[in-house]
Amino acid sequence: MPRTAAHLVLTPRLAAFTAAYPDIVLEIVIEDRFTDVVEGGFDAGVRLGESLQRDMIAVRIGPDLRGAVVAAPSYFETMPKPRHPHELASHRCIRFRFSSGILYRWEFEKNGEEIEMAVEGPLILDEDHLIAQAAVDGAGLAFVFEPYVRAPLADGRLIRVLEDWCPSFDGFFVYYPSRRQMRPALRAFVDFFRVSG
Repeated sequence: MPRTAAHLVLTPRLAAFTAAYPDIVLEIVIEDRFTDVVEGGFDAGVRLGESLQRDMIAVRIGPDLRGAVVAAPSYFETMPKPRHPHELASHRCIRFRFSSGILYRWEFEKNGEEIEMAVEGPLILDEDHLIAQAAVDGAGLAFVFEPYVRAPLADGRLIRVLEDWCPSFDGFFVYYPSRRQMRPALRAFVDFFRVSG
């Protein structure tokens, strides 16, 4: 599963799962690349709903997600707040690199218009917590999932921009091949983490 899924969906409930199922050994492999779960010998994988393979059974395990473009108040003392994604070209953005080596292109949508931006900036990191902290420290604009910046937005350490360009989208799903019989341990995991919606 991606690191973000582990942080936002699984970690908060792992202790409860192990208490409910003390005989199950759950091994989690963090991998931000798309991995073939069958070829890799895994029982299941976790991905965002938008990147699921059609031949897999998918069960929602997390709520809808939304991105947030944020920066510290000190950043906006010298830089104007962007009102459109194209204005990001003149900003210092904190970029995210996937383990595959690919830099994330910031994705926006509003009124049916979709924009994908290859932003520039002084930092490239591979961890959402670090990106959020760098934004709090004034290093530039960050684009992360809302849960990573909920507290600093609430207490004023961060200011949000381009909110109307960041719609909600399907969150994380556990997926597994339909052609394999589901093992009882996997069924327990899916049933425990399943969410409606």
